[in-house]
Amino acid sequence: MDKHNPKIVVIGGGTGLSTMLRGLKKHSSNITAVVTVADNGGSSGILREEMKILPPGDIRSCILALANTEPIMEKLFQYRFSEGSLKGQNFGNLFLAAMTGVCGSFEEAVQSTSQVLAVIGTVLPVTNEDIQLCAELIDGTIICGEWEIVQASKKYRKPIQKVYVEPSHPKALPEVLQAIEEAEMVVLGPGSLYTSIIPNLLVDGVKEALTQSKGKKIYIGNIMTQPGETEGYDLKNHVHVLEDHGISGIIQYIIANNKRIPLEILQKYQEDGAQPVRYQKEDFKNTNIQLIEAPVCKVYPEKQLVRHDSDALAEQIIALI
Repeated sequence: MDKHNPKIVVIGGGTGLSTMLRGLKKHSSNITAVVTVADNGGSSGILREEMKILPPGDIRSCILALANTEPIMEKLFQYRFSEGSLKGQNFGNLFLAAMTGVCGSFEEAVQSTSQVLAVIGTVLPVTNEDIQLCAELIDGTIICGEWEIVQASKKYRKPIQKVYVEPSHPKALPEVLQAIEEAEMVVLGPGSLYTSIIPNLLVDGVKEALTQSKGKKIYIGNIMTQPGETEGYDLKNHVHVLEDHGISGIIQYIIANNKRIPLEILQKYQEDGAQPVRYQKEDFKNTNIQLIEAPVCKVYPEKQLVRHDSDALAEQIIALI
């Protein structure tokens, strides 16, 4: 094991994953980001529908997070058109769509884009199959589509019973399974529990690879709950849901934020139905999980947002190696 360049696999999607990657790349160039492809909203959803490609948004964010490129290139790949027929479209997503046409497959497009942007590490879609995420609510209602699940959760405020993918049994990329099995550390999250992390676990081979991997398994606890989706959930609830979706007994460490969040920021979140993800040390006392409390959040007063602190989080993860 190379302690100075450890093999790390991160699994998830959304902004949480890319935030963490920005910190981790300062400690290792041996990073593999395994990214969900269940997204069907916004610019990604339009390209997915019209061009029949995998949704590029989360993958683009991870590529940029690991890129060693000029600031102007990052601005370019994050640029969103504000008018005309391209209104709402993201340039980076369009670039990945064009590269798919040039390279012949989305997987090769991701590799080529990573080379163009001098990415430190590897970014992989968890599967190259076209999957849809579906959720069964506690009253038996079935909702299909990642975007639709998020919207319905906010609207109906009914707990999610379980999520699954259609068609069932999509196959993981062989490179994904190999990376997990060889990893010295596998990190789940941070990210939306039902729509960013769990979709990866529903792809054939991923749970088995996690079980067989001798690397340390870490779950990054979310800082805030999500309206509808995880409303009222504490950290123990998050872990139970992950275990119910097939990874019981796999998580060895949890990193939880213990930094206080300013009252005015909390009030803004509470207006939207969100609150800090609470936890009790006693919840994990008689388990095989070690709870690590650390100040890993960052407050953005001007935006009234709280996010993970990429450097503080990376330091906690690397300390476990």
